[in-house]
Amino acid sequence: MTTTTNPVLRTAPAAPAEAAAYFRASLAFHADVSDVAAALPTDEFVVLDSRSTEAWDQGHIPGAIHLPTALIPEQADRLLDKSVPVVTYCWGPGCNGATRAALALAELGYQVKEMLGGFEYWVREGFAFETWEGAERRVPDPLTAPADSGDCGC
Repeated sequence: MTTTTNPVLRTAPAAPAEAAAYFRASLAFHADVSDVAAALPTDEFVVLDSRSTEAWDQGHIPGAIHLPTALIPEQADRLLDKSVPVVTYCWGPGCNGATRAALALAELGYQVKEMLGGFEYWVREGFAFETWEGAERRVPDPLTAPADSGDCGC
C-alpha cells in the first residue's frame, strides 16, 4: 500500500506563537507596493532604487533616490538621513537587489524595509512612474490590483 504525503503539510505548521513572531518580523522588514504608494506623500520615509542607471532610466518611482547597491557604502551618508526610514526596491520579486541594498543600509545604521514586488509590481498595479522620456502610467493588471478600487482590502 502506498501512502501519499500531503505536500503542504509534509512539514507541520509552526506553533501559533512562533508563527506570530515570524510574521510580525516580516512586517518589520517588508512593505507592500500599494502601502508604499499610499504613504509616499507623507514624506515619513524615502524610497531608494538600488538598480543600475540604465534600469533607472527605463523607469523608476517618482521621488525615489537612485543609489545602486555597489555605491551605498560610499554615497549613502551624502544622500540619506539616518533618522528617516528607507524603503528599497529593485526590479521585481525575482530579483534580490533590494534585499542586498537593505542589508548594506542596515549595516551602515539605517532603518530600512524592502518593498515587496519591486518596480515590476509598482507598474503592474498602475502607479505612476518616470522614465528618461517623462512620466508614464499603465493600466493596472487585474491579477495584481483591484480593477475598481485602489484598496485591495488587505
